Amino acid sequence: MSYCTLSSDEKYRDTFEPGIYVCANCGHELFHSKAKFSHNSPWPAFTDTVRDDSVVKEVETESQSSSNAPALKVSCGNCKCQLGHEFLKDGPNEKSRFCIYSESLSFLPHKENEQHSVSE
Repeated sequence: MSYCTLSSDEKYRDTFEPGIYVCANCGHELFHSKAKFSHNSPWPAFTDTVRDDSVVKEVETESQSSSNAPALKVSCGNCKCQLGHEFLKDGPNEKSRFCIYSESLSFLPHKENEQHSVSE
């Protein structure tokens, strides 16, 4: 069975406010909200990570029902907690689509006039 199964609570699928998504397990910065886009899959979708070391990837050996594109398993770059998948050239403008499980994320909304440590 694929790890990419639908959770009953994909709470961040339709969240589009400004902020940053971090690993729910360790707080490592993963995705900016500006990299998030609406997709027909039930999981939150992103085009880019915050930094190159935000995630680690490995080849997915099981077929994925949400795309015919080649897939990579994606884990947190810090604690190695599984996050979901990267589907190569399956996002807008042939960018990758990161299909990430809401339960693996925490969302930190940007507050007006707040300074952030992440380069934007």
